[in-house]
Amino acid sequence: MKTLRILLAPLIFLACGFLGGCGGSSHSTPAPVIATSGQNVVAITVDGGPAPPYPDAAFASITVCLPGTSTCQPIDHLLVDTGSSGVRIVSSVLTLALPQQTSNSIPVVECLQFLASYTWGPVQTADIQIGGEKASSVPVQVLSDTDFTAPSACTSAGPSGDSVAALGAKGILGVGQTVQDCSPSTCPASANFYYTCTSPTAVCTPIAQNAAQQVTNPVALFATDNNGVIVELPKVSGGVQTTLSGSLVFGIGTQSNNALGSATVYTVDPSTLNFTTLFNSQSFTDAAFLDSGSNGYFFEDSSIPVCSDNPGFYCPLSTQSLTATNQGITSGSGVVQFSVGNADNYFANPSDNALGDLGGTTQGGTYFDWGLPFFFGRNVFTAIDLANTPAGTGPYWAY
Repeated sequence: MKTLRILLAPLIFLACGFLGGCGGSSHSTPAPVIATSGQNVVAITVDGGPAPPYPDAAFASITVCLPGTSTCQPIDHLLVDTGSSGVRIVSSVLTLALPQQTSNSIPVVECLQFLASYTWGPVQTADIQIGGEKASSVPVQVLSDTDFTAPSACTSAGPSGDSVAALGAKGILGVGQTVQDCSPSTCPASANFYYTCTSPTAVCTPIAQNAAQQVTNPVALFATDNNGVIVELPKVSGGVQTTLSGSLVFGIGTQSNNALGSATVYTVDPSTLNFTTLFNSQSFTDAAFLDSGSNGYFFEDSSIPVCSDNPGFYCPLSTQSLTATNQGITSGSGVVQFSVGNADNYFANPSDNALGDLGGTTQGGTYFDWGLPFFFGRNVFTAIDLANTPAGTGPYWAY
């Protein structure tokens, strides 16, 4: 049985910039252009991951270094996630002893809850190199269930994602719309994001965490090309492929290889970072998002049968051709044509890792999650909060 992978974090977002001058109308999606070179380009691949099979997951490699040194470790197969911000590395993969962040000399540990799981582990500091770009002294989360005891306020989100087997990746490369993973200001103790833990078995205490100490989107700390990213993946030929290769490009409108071109900008709600999807006489008002960390289209449609072998995924007798309309909160509108096929049939061949028509139910959730299949055959832009771009100030999505 395959597990639903829905990794959009419920970010706390206390303030953001206003996006102006971003027009948009219903249009045909431009064919993707895949950048193959440049200091702001790193390869991404959909290949099943380090703990196969993990279908519809895009992975990238980074290099982690002790701050201010040349003592480094390359780490492959980090999940590229536009639904969260920050670097998270499974502790069993990491060989470097990174400096531990403390508060009043007590270790700081973080809980990040996703829609269907959580990550837990100490906050440490590293220099991060991705392609030709570098971010220095970045707070990162090292995922571990054993270094400190996770409180129930954290574990209530679902199963832990703190191992390679559980996460399906060696970590997460969060390149979402925010600079920090909690807020652009102090993260309150009541948010239950950050804790101090006096010992591995002690009860951890929630704390307030200022912006500079929060786990941070590394892109925002680059010297250049730091206002957003583009996920560039080709279309899945025939709907199913063993592997798929593309690029993660840093910056929007900062170099010749990251121009917006004819992409439509979709403005988002400044507090939720969502836009609106109209589908099947339903309006997911301020409840839709583009999330490369989810491995399917996730939405509710009672007319599509749910799988018997893989509950939570859809299994229609024949592939369903569907249509929805995405609308930005203040501007941007476009029709999306997509398909949902039989997940049981797809999963019967574990060598197929790029599934263009994989979809599933939100299991009662009232949102529309445009997961990785949406990114196939598109250049999808994610603009970072308060960052200047040719289309105005982020955050926004564009494609």
